[in-house]
Amino acid sequence: MSGPLVVLVGPMGVGKSTVGQLLADRLGVSYRDTDDDIVAEQGRTIAEIFVDEGESVFRAIEKAAVHRALAEHDGILALGGGAILDAGTRALLAGHRVAYLSMDVEEAVKRTGLNAARPLLAVNPRKQWRELMEARRHLYEEVATAVIATDGRTPEEVTEAALDALELKEA
Repeated sequence: MSGPLVVLVGPMGVGKSTVGQLLADRLGVSYRDTDDDIVAEQGRTIAEIFVDEGESVFRAIEKAAVHRALAEHDGILALGGGAILDAGTRALLAGHRVAYLSMDVEEAVKRTGLNAARPLLAVNPRKQWRELMEARRHLYEEVATAVIATDGRTPEEVTEAALDALELKEA
């Protein structure tokens, strides 16, 4: 199978970046995050792109970044929380080893503080997070090879659970 060894999906703040780096270290491969790719390519934050250009422009940029990373990267790849909204991206994820890192709203509050730096959670963040998850949960599950609950677990525990669920051996 060409492409990433593992693709991480899940909501904002679930720990994709932290767990992704830990997985990469444990497996002896490189780590890449499409959100980082977008920021580097665009020269501005994702929040700035949302404010300046709107969500639809951001999603088009994100789709291109994800498709490029899936073709180029062979290590651990983390996708932005909304990347799975695109049907083409979901189709491309078929055949890849995809880990969906899940958490409930209380865990999201603890981890992110549901802060204003998250453009989709600017007003009534708890309610908006629940609505986002209602719209996205089935899409995360659709692309997932394995679902790893992160609630109440340390990043190391989540990494261990992901290695087990995906049946991967450390380098």
